[in-house]
Amino acid sequence: MDRWGVLFFCLCLQTFQNVTAEASQELLRWMEKMEGPPRGRSTTPSLAQQVHILEQRLLNVSLGGYNLTLQTSTIQSLAFKLGCDFAGLSLSSAALKPVPQARDHHAMQFPAELTRDACRTGPRELRLICVYFFTDSFFKDDNNSSLLNNYVLGARLSHGHVNNLTDPVNISFWHNQSLEGYTVTCVFWKEGASKRHWGAWSSEGCRTEQPSPSQVLCHCNHLTYFAVLMQLSPAPVPAELLAPLTYISLVGCSVSIVASLLTVLLHFHARKQSDPTARIHMNLHTSVLLLNVAFLLSPALALPTVPGAACVALAATLHYALLSCLSWMAIEGFNLYLLLGRVYNIYIRRYVLKLCALGWGLPALLVLLPLAVKSSVYGPYTISSSQENGTAFQNVSICWVRSPLVHRVLVMGYGGLTSLFNLVVLAWALRALRRLRARAEVRGARACRDTVTVLGLTVLLGTTWALAFLSFGVFLLPQLILFTTFNSLYGFFLFLWFCSQRYRSEAEAQAEMEAFSSSQAMP
Repeated sequence: MDRWGVLFFCLCLQTFQNVTAEASQELLRWMEKMEGPPRGRSTTPSLAQQVHILEQRLLNVSLGGYNLTLQTSTIQSLAFKLGCDFAGLSLSSAALKPVPQARDHHAMQFPAELTRDACRTGPRELRLICVYFFTDSFFKDDNNSSLLNNYVLGARLSHGHVNNLTDPVNISFWHNQSLEGYTVTCVFWKEGASKRHWGAWSSEGCRTEQPSPSQVLCHCNHLTYFAVLMQLSPAPVPAELLAPLTYISLVGCSVSIVASLLTVLLHFHARKQSDPTARIHMNLHTSVLLLNVAFLLSPALALPTVPGAACVALAATLHYALLSCLSWMAIEGFNLYLLLGRVYNIYIRRYVLKLCALGWGLPALLVLLPLAVKSSVYGPYTISSSQENGTAFQNVSICWVRSPLVHRVLVMGYGGLTSLFNLVVLAWALRALRRLRARAEVRGARACRDTVTVLGLTVLLGTTWALAFLSFGVFLLPQLILFTTFNSLYGFFLFLWFCSQRYRSEAEAQAEMEAFSSSQAMP
């Protein structure tokens, strides 16, 4: 009887092994089919369906032991049995069988709390699957984004989704390529985030580090498919300048906020709302105030713990404030042209109302259009910094424009046009005042004061923003310091100009009053 029992056990074991081997071979054939070209449009599953079928088969396949590893030339699949006593898991490509298309190492580290939510109802057997794609053909987005090494590393746990981990999943990507001129960002594949494709890349819940020039380390608080997004960017900010520039921005913007508030309050206290020029000045001060407030809030809302919608809203607000500020700079230049070039007959019906429609309405339209097309154009934007020896990297995130096209057209292009316009107005105004001074020698001192006034006004209304176009080569470091200093204190400089103009107006009014009193006192 014992002999028959042993024989029956061996027969069952052999049958189970054959079934397991057959299931593994079927799974391997599916992976090879995914790599091949589509055979028929009507019968071939979509990319999303292919990935989901692979996941379900990995979750349901019979394991001969505690794990299973299958691989093709571009796909590697792993499955693990886990219990509620899970203490963490580290996977490294160095310990796995090499994949032909995977030339650079990678690693994933899973925390012990991975199974916490799934085991709350009681002990159970769980399964962790990992799918590594060494091609980006399954994860194309609207921007045709470039991925580091073309690696997409995914993981999934049976019995529900895993998110909001306090101890994050660590994913390491090693590489042997130069990242100069690129910003690297850890991202995950967000299904349903695109209308043209089955998903889009998002950085929500992920934090990026570069422990060395050859490694990118991602810390993410959920399980899904991860990659490192490579975006063209300006040269990284030197690490030794990052802290001083941050301090200058913080102090300068805070001073500008106080100065702008004082200017607006003094304007309303003076009760000169009927003067169109004064109203234009106050609209400029308001836009500068909004710009500084939005900029100071931007780093705080770019943290991974803050909902992505809040960062998108603030990034759109910051972009709107910048475009409004640039628009009112150009309006100041246009108004200056009318004052100096068309001394007579410059009345325009509802002049200030039309300018407000241009200064506030046009930027709103330019922000809402890309936001309506694709909300991902705004969100966390990473600013890279590196030490001089290149051995350490640090990334700082703010809520800002993420789309390179939108940044080129609606930030650099718009700013370049307004700066160029104000420079042309400056040159024309100085030439006109020079002719005025040459014709009226008696009024030379007044013409000289007018020249200084126009120069100061036009410099404060846009010339310093032209420094943004000098961020290359030997100009980079001086440009960073000058641009940060001048433009963070922009509101304060406007306040000084407002005070000087007010003092000058009061002095001229007092002089005219004294002259009138003297003429009345004469017999």
